[in-house]
Amino acid sequence: MINKSKSWEEFLENMKSIDYEIKFGKHIAFRHKDKQRFTRAKTIGEDYTEEKIKERIDLAIKNKSNPIKKRVGNIIDISTNEKAQSSKGYEVWARKHNIKTMADSIIKLREQGINSITQLDDLIKKSADDRQDLLDKIKKIETEMKSLSQDMENINTINKYREIYKYHKKNPDDKQFAEEYYSELSVYKIAAKEILENYTKLPKIKEILTKLDKLQEKKNTLMQEYSLNKEQFSDLVQYRKNYENYYGKEVER
Repeated sequence: MINKSKSWEEFLENMKSIDYEIKFGKHIAFRHKDKQRFTRAKTIGEDYTEEKIKERIDLAIKNKSNPIKKRVGNIIDISTNEKAQSSKGYEVWARKHNIKTMADSIIKLREQGINSITQLDDLIKKSADDRQDLLDKIKKIETEMKSLSQDMENINTINKYREIYKYHKKNPDDKQFAEEYYSELSVYKIAAKEILENYTKLPKIKEILTKLDKLQEKKNTLMQEYSLNKEQFSDLVQYRKNYENYYGKEVER
């Protein structure tokens, strides 16, 4: 969690360290030691109010603690790249780019304990299997959630037409009533039949909602894992392509 007060205090200390005096009031103001007057931060622009400054400080700290992951670079096949064939300058740049990209790829693989192309292929297969397993689990949860949603709809139907069904049950000879409420009685019977297939007694809506919430939490967690796995798989495949392009095709030769 970001310590907002601390980050704000550090900002103020930094301003003082570069010879700015700070005045607090309705609006915060700053004055450099070489200037006679204070300048309200707000007069510089709406983005320089005390609140906006604090927001930017907090955002900067948050971004620093959660840096954007650098994507895996692509090896350029110089032998087939039209730009490399027509421009000597681009070819030189592409060779340097390939060396750096391949070096970065090897370093990243070493960090994951991968020291051979065989290990990389094994990890790609495992990542693909893990992703399919996650996808199967997500689909299973979605199926369960769909079933629970249908249960909830059936419960609402039963509650809505219960009195009509109870009257019909007590008065089976009332043909006029049965004809008048034929649709309601039909959907009630269908809903009741489906509920009895899954439950020994009519569940409460609250119970269904609790189960749905728990399943949604599980799905969210699995979706995050799936997203990370998908990204990892994409990186591993790109490392493999880089290896093929750099060593297999010998584009640097």
